[in-house]
Order: sequence, then C-alpha cells, then structure tokens
Amino acid sequence: MKRKKRRDAGRPRGASVVDSVLAHTLAELATSGLEGLSIDRIAQRAQVNKTSVYRRWPTREKLVGAALEATLGQMAAQLPDTGSLRGDLIGLLTPVAGLFEQPAGRALVQAALAETSAPAILLLSAKSLSAPGNAMRQLVARARARGEWSEGVNPQQLSFMLVGAVLHRSLIEHQPVKKAWLAALIDLSLQGVLPRKRTTAAH
Repeated sequence: MKRKKRRDAGRPRGASVVDSVLAHTLAELATSGLEGLSIDRIAQRAQVNKTSVYRRWPTREKLVGAALEATLGQMAAQLPDTGSLRGDLIGLLTPVAGLFEQPAGRALVQAALAETSAPAILLLSAKSLSAPGNAMRQLVARARARGEWSEGVNPQQLSFMLVGAVLHRSLIEHQPVKKAWLAALIDLSLQGVLPRKRTTAAH
C-alpha cells in the first residue's frame, strides 16, 4: 500500500523552524527594510505556516528583536581565548565588523537603531549591540586573571567606544573595517585599559 505524502513534508521542524524563520527575517530586512518587512513573505520562504510565525513572535518587532538577539548570540559564542586582551578584543570585534559589512547585518542594525523601532528592539540593541554582554564579561574576566585590566576601567564604556567606532567606520563613512584599522583602534584603546607600571623614584 502506497503511503500518502504528508502536506507538511520537507518543512523545517523544531529548532530548525526558528533558525529558518530568523534567517529569512534577516534576508527580508536586507531587501525591504523594517517598514517593508512582510511576515507573509518570510513564512513562505521559510516554508512554514504564517500562524506558526505569529505563535512564536506575535508582532513584527518581536520577530526582528529575536533575529537581532540570535545574531548577537552567535557572535558571542565565537569569542576565542587568544591568551591576550588585545587578541581577545580583535576576536570579539572582527565578527561585529563582518556583520556591519553584510546587507542583512546593516539592515538589522538600522532597524535596531531606527526612531520608529519598538521600545523592545531599542532596549535590546542598547543592551546587546553596543555591549556584547556575556562575551565582554568573559573577555574582562580573562584579562583580570592575566593582570591585563586596570580596575578603574568600565568594561561597558570600552565596548561602547569600540563598537561605536566600528559602526561609524562601516555605516557612516562606508569604509571597510580592515584588520589593520581594527588593530590600531584596539591598540589606542589599550593605552587606557592596561594597568600602568609603577616606577620607583631614584634617591
């Protein structure tokens, strides 16, 4: 007896549904922006029912916020332990710069920072985009253990300054964030982060 083919055969399931929908949300943002974003198109391209999308993310803003959070989470998970504060900072900012250079990444950032964005997106972007939470805490903990962190330095202010500079370079100047430029930015920042060696006065 020949089995009847299920109507939902081939559609993503479980965690893959979330991954697929969020990936297509980024693609939709890149082509249509926040104002033109269509959940209907996202559901169609992700091969899921529109009701499945609304069940998880009741509003367009919640869907964009989830895409932003997932993207930032992926970047934080990629943070390497290079053995030095300088190397760790380069490892933290390299994927951030790469995100800003992609059409989907630029659209995601612009959606997060737009005046018309919902408070939930603005709060998430302020909390996560400018200060990549867990990744930054890991980085600082390592630096302190190695004696590379001055206790008077505020980690959040450092991350605001570094990510803000990358944002300016990529989205305002429309210039590529090359490795040499990123390294020079971090070297300049480290002058205010690394503990100063005490000198003993000559008698």
